[in-house]
Amino acid sequence: MSPKHVEDMYDAVIVGAGAAGLSAALGMLRSERMRQMRADGIEPNVLVISKLQPLRSHTGSAEGGIAASLGNVEKDDWHWHYYDTVKGGDWLVDQDAAKLLAEQAPATVIALEHAGVAFSRTDDGHIAQRRFGGHTKDFGKEPVRRAAYAADRIGHQILFSLWQQCVAEGVEFAEEWYVTDLVVSEDHGKVEGVVAFDTHKGETHAIHARNVLMATGGAGRLFHTTSNSWDLTGDGMALTLSAGLQLEDSEFVQFHPTGLAHTGILLSEAARAEGGMLRNSDGEAFMEHYAPGHADLAARDVVSRSIMAEIDAGRGIADPKDPDGPKDCVWLDMTGIDADHMHEVLPQVVETIEQYADLDPTRDYVPVKPTAHYTMGGIPITTDGEVYRWVDGERAVVDGLFAAGECSCVSVHGANRLGGNSLLDACLFGTRSGKAMAERVVDNPVNDPMAEPADEASIDAVSQAADKRSAQVKELLTRPSDDDDASSDNPYQLMADLGSVMEQAVAVRCDRNSIEQALATLDDTLTPRAEALHAHSDSPTFNQEITAIWEVRHLLELGKAVLAASDARHESRGSLKRLDFPERDDEHFLAHSMTDVSCQVSWQPVHIVDMPPKAREY
Repeated sequence: MSPKHVEDMYDAVIVGAGAAGLSAALGMLRSERMRQMRADGIEPNVLVISKLQPLRSHTGSAEGGIAASLGNVEKDDWHWHYYDTVKGGDWLVDQDAAKLLAEQAPATVIALEHAGVAFSRTDDGHIAQRRFGGHTKDFGKEPVRRAAYAADRIGHQILFSLWQQCVAEGVEFAEEWYVTDLVVSEDHGKVEGVVAFDTHKGETHAIHARNVLMATGGAGRLFHTTSNSWDLTGDGMALTLSAGLQLEDSEFVQFHPTGLAHTGILLSEAARAEGGMLRNSDGEAFMEHYAPGHADLAARDVVSRSIMAEIDAGRGIADPKDPDGPKDCVWLDMTGIDADHMHEVLPQVVETIEQYADLDPTRDYVPVKPTAHYTMGGIPITTDGEVYRWVDGERAVVDGLFAAGECSCVSVHGANRLGGNSLLDACLFGTRSGKAMAERVVDNPVNDPMAEPADEASIDAVSQAADKRSAQVKELLTRPSDDDDASSDNPYQLMADLGSVMEQAVAVRCDRNSIEQALATLDDTLTPRAEALHAHSDSPTFNQEITAIWEVRHLLELGKAVLAASDARHESRGSLKRLDFPERDDEHFLAHSMTDVSCQVSWQPVHIVDMPPKAREY
């Protein structure tokens, strides 16, 4: 689906059509002032751009649940959820944002139910809830059932329901368009629009907009082993860097403990919530040693490091598909779960294991290893989704620029995200961002006969960026005839090589030597290869290699920022385990890293409201 024509100016452009982008569109169109404006006969010009058909967005792969203190199964309290989120993030969480997340979570889940999400139910008809790692009652005591779920397909339910609601609202989509540039003013004070490439027609478009919201998802493809789809290449974060803005806390990348061995495919935390447990090569259920009382349902960074500790101690196992290969996995034992119950509440987990491992989880142990899963850092935003720069100790908001979802950092996840909080973050702060954007649109809508005329300088800036990108497309389609190395290289091999470098450097643990080696490889070898890439077909239409070249270049820019921020943080906190700085250092690093495109890192203090830092123990 493509727009019938491209408007001269948009009130709002949303880049990305997962849970965050769709929630933003609905939050904007259904805000009270926007409803009144439409009732008065003024329709907003709104466009949602997605490099995928929206129903293929990565939100659809989320399995386990969405966190909210509904209290449907046992007593719960949003204050407990708030505490767990701050503790889970190792106190790098902005507590004003986390308080909003926890307090508004129940209303967010109920709104999703009203939108059509078919949650699993208790016997008396309420939304069912299950345990998830790091979620507790009474401020850190025993685990609590807080994750609302739909079997193990909650993301699929949310994505389809939000998309259907957007279709009902008449939202216009530009599907399989790839945004190549985010254009902001020279002083970085306001957004001007974006440049987008229509992969169907092979055409580049200048998209002028008074407001832009980035909701492009994460960057799991930085790593070889990842649960993320092929399309999560950090585009929004890289575009923000290229526009002269910053990324916040980019060093914190979460590795989910249970990726199916050597595929990276996620086996939901719900498998352990329903009674599964991790075992080493001796058959020992080892998590109780590392996290007494929480065991397999400790926070994800704790479980991932525990798995790596077992492997390093020689108690790992080989993937049964490669029995002579490295012993870099452990067992996931689900055999204690009733078979009928397993098929009822974990159908996708069972199907994945059967199809990709040729094992029956009701009878067989399953090999797993940590897999890159989520980027806690991203584009810095306020609690209303406004993008800002950290300049001279203050937040300088970029007028009209917003972000939401995994590409953003509000920061509710800090150094480590709790399971179930990502869907909540995307839906809740996506909606808040949309409502904030609506306020700006209603104050000066494009289609108001009395609207202010467009700024010619803004139009020129976006048009010039589009012209440059069109010229680059022509260059990419022209292969050099005298360079055999450039002709044989391709973005897919380069992405695989980058993934291997990043995995060796910073997966689960790192030190200065591993970081410096990776930075040298990116600068001296991989970046020159990326700059020399050309497409192997000269057709601009349906040429996926063109977008793949842009994607790998984005990943390289983002990889450098991740490594630079990791190098600058001389401590271990949450998902970042530095072997050369093994302890948390609140005196010097209770702060958010703010990294720009030149890899310069500055520090922004964490917002502490009512929970002073203390030791994080499970």
